[in-house]
Amino acid sequence: MTSSDKQTLNIGVVGTGRWATRSHIPGWQRDPRCRVVGLADVDRDLVKAAGDQFKVDRVTDDYRELVEDPDIDVIDVVTGDAMHFEVTMAALEAGKHVLCEKPVNHDYHEVVRAADLAASKGLKTKLGFTFRYAPATMYAAELIKQGFVGTPYMINAYEQNSQWLDPMNPLRQQNDPSDPDRIQVASIEGYGAPVIDIMHWWMGAPLTSVVGTMRNFVPRRMVRDTGRMERMNIDDGDMFIAEFEGGGLASVQSSFVTVGNFPGIEVRIYGSEGAIIVRLVEENGICQTIKTATKDEVEFVEREIPERFFPNGGSSLEAWPFLFYSNLVADFATEILSGGPENQGDFRQGALVQHTINAFEASHRQRAWVDFPLAGTESSQAQTPAA
Repeated sequence: MTSSDKQTLNIGVVGTGRWATRSHIPGWQRDPRCRVVGLADVDRDLVKAAGDQFKVDRVTDDYRELVEDPDIDVIDVVTGDAMHFEVTMAALEAGKHVLCEKPVNHDYHEVVRAADLAASKGLKTKLGFTFRYAPATMYAAELIKQGFVGTPYMINAYEQNSQWLDPMNPLRQQNDPSDPDRIQVASIEGYGAPVIDIMHWWMGAPLTSVVGTMRNFVPRRMVRDTGRMERMNIDDGDMFIAEFEGGGLASVQSSFVTVGNFPGIEVRIYGSEGAIIVRLVEENGICQTIKTATKDEVEFVEREIPERFFPNGGSSLEAWPFLFYSNLVADFATEILSGGPENQGDFRQGALVQHTINAFEASHRQRAWVDFPLAGTESSQAQTPAA
């Protein structure tokens, strides 16, 4: 039976931690076309609790049980980063469509390999680019496509996140034991990726070069796995500049230590005809706003987001993990069930975002501008901004 013949999808979720239970599982269960039929996690108590909470009877500590089940259509990978690639590749090899939290792999070459494998098997993929699916973001993308901003000139994209301003708030250790003095990528990959995704999407032009730097502002932190204060040499603050074909510019900031309510995503695009500001921050009970201005009316005015960008019954008063992820999984379900070529925010887009992150890191290491694509990369693989 082809995807276009199916009317419902059976979902297996691998990983049942906080993000899975806040966004992924309830997002799937919100869509009547989707059935979460199995949960897997190496922590037996955690997966049992999730099964009880969401009334999913089938729980296991071995993800292969779900991957190898012929009745499961989609594997949703919500494990820790270290297991993303292993579970993803196993699921693709087994013929499953895959939703994976970012990053699929820290090396963009491997993300390209996963994208190629999915394409060879006719499978759909999707990255957990949560903020691409915020109603405000999607509305802005429609306005840009309609020509509201004219020719895009500049994007300012940042992510404020005060969760780890307090060093006592546990964070997963990411040090390289072979080189403890080398700052390891953390913030730009985990929290910068969503704004980098939007940057490519909205600019709609090939990236040509980048420059920037990373900082480790809080050197000693509570390590999640050990419960001890230890040296954690990670990038808890980053700033980068990007140049695009045709002359467009972008600035990108990501951080674990910027005061403000998270997720703290804000993207501003300025063009020849107008400008748009999308702010995805939970403030005063509202999780998103969009403001626009034109060259003739330069004062920014808030716009009402049309109902068509929300899931059924949804509103900006909902918690953002549930609202935005409801849109993400609904979009994925539509892409799979339609059987058509549409597949936004897929692994190919994920490879482009990861490639950009790798280029940012290279710029920091070299203390210089870096050309994009990176040397030795086929541009056809590196530059495929997804609509």
